[in-house]
Amino acid sequence: MHFVCLACRAAWKKTPTSQDPVRCPQCRAELINAGADLAVPKRRDEAGWRALEAVLRAGLTFHGGCCGTGPGYRPRTPREVQERLALAGRTGMPVKKALAVVDPTLTDRYGAAARTPGRGTRTAPRATGVPQRSPKTA
Repeated sequence: MHFVCLACRAAWKKTPTSQDPVRCPQCRAELINAGADLAVPKRRDEAGWRALEAVLRAGLTFHGGCCGTGPGYRPRTPREVQERLALAGRTGMPVKKALAVVDPTLTDRYGAAARTPGRGTRTAPRATGVPQRSPKTA
């Protein structure tokens, strides 16, 4: 598991041993259990750490699902975070759910991905003036 200290911009891989909170060895603040699938930004990557802080403060983590499915989408830049926060404000969607949306421009007011023809949706065949042939019977 990755344990993160947002104040120090540092992360450690640790195995939780007890129920006691894990503390940062540098500042003694409580570490956040971010999950095993976290890609830790470099310490000098201020934008990456701001995005990571927004994601972790909203309650999202990087714990993978079963069978190696991963944690799902997480924003990596402050701009991606701002787009999803705007989505939450526009639709009334909870911030935690909005931050996990892959593309905020393809979302309807209920938070479901908008369905556009040709993108995984099935449409009924068009009615044409050509009669359909019936299958032959034996």
